[in-house]
Amino acid sequence: MPHPTLQTDAQGRLRHLLTIAGLSRELLQHLFDLAETYMDPLTKSTELQGRIITNLFFENSTRTRMTFELAATRLCADVMNFNVSTSATAKGETLLDTLRNIEAMHTDLFVVRHPLSGAAHFIAQHTAPGVCVINAGDGRHAHPTQALLDMFTIRRHKGDFTPLRVAIVGDILHSRVARSQIAALNTLGVSEIRLIGPQTLLPAATRTLGVHIFPYLADGLEDVDVVIMLRLQKERMDGALLPGTSEYFRLYGLTQARLAVAKPDVIVMHPGPINRGVEMDSAVADGPHSVVLQQVSYGVAVRMAVMSLCLQD
Repeated sequence: MPHPTLQTDAQGRLRHLLTIAGLSRELLQHLFDLAETYMDPLTKSTELQGRIITNLFFENSTRTRMTFELAATRLCADVMNFNVSTSATAKGETLLDTLRNIEAMHTDLFVVRHPLSGAAHFIAQHTAPGVCVINAGDGRHAHPTQALLDMFTIRRHKGDFTPLRVAIVGDILHSRVARSQIAALNTLGVSEIRLIGPQTLLPAATRTLGVHIFPYLADGLEDVDVVIMLRLQKERMDGALLPGTSEYFRLYGLTQARLAVAKPDVIVMHPGPINRGVEMDSAVADGPHSVVLQQVSYGVAVRMAVMSLCLQD
């Protein structure tokens, strides 16, 4: 019998989704199988009817917030959106007091996005019994549902994860998405994970991540099956870690010519928002290898599956 953790109970069922670390391959595959049942955008489920989902977003978001709201609506849950700019936190109310007051409205699940690493864990540790927390991105730490929808996208296009070579390109140092993707890819047993980017944008402790480092784009993209491009996280950079966006694109921007060294059926991914002409050019973003818009569509089904598993009786 599995050992209970903050994320899972003694039966191995999901209680909170805070990070990919510690989740089993079997749980991830089960979640993907469940997401497949939600893929029809015209189908609604009543399984969360009467439940209340609160989007607790302390950071700006477009895709994540909207897909979570749509996912909850398709499961027939009631949704409350927390606007931090007009909330009592602007008057000095603490995070715990905010949490307690929203809990008093009988919230069943919090979707939390916060600029501080560990915020989702903190909230999960202080919620009332039976109230679930899903991490929608915390600081530089984790973004588990983005990684899950990315893995679901890969599975739908490639099937078996085992033989795949996956390249993650760009600002890995500041990317919570990359951390979650690396954890998920390792759990799912891909053949090789490659990190490509300037030395200043790569994490120092890469040996423990089970990855291979490539400082040059052409070398790192050779014969890969999946390319995941990342946004430059300028808001999280402490200093001048790269010379400029034009220079970055010259060295690490994805073009059709550079993509030619990858597998012929390579897929190109990006968690969004894309900075065209910085991380990739429009010919790639809108080209035949791009699955960026599919990632967004699949994100609704994956987030439905996460909510369903967290709130299962």
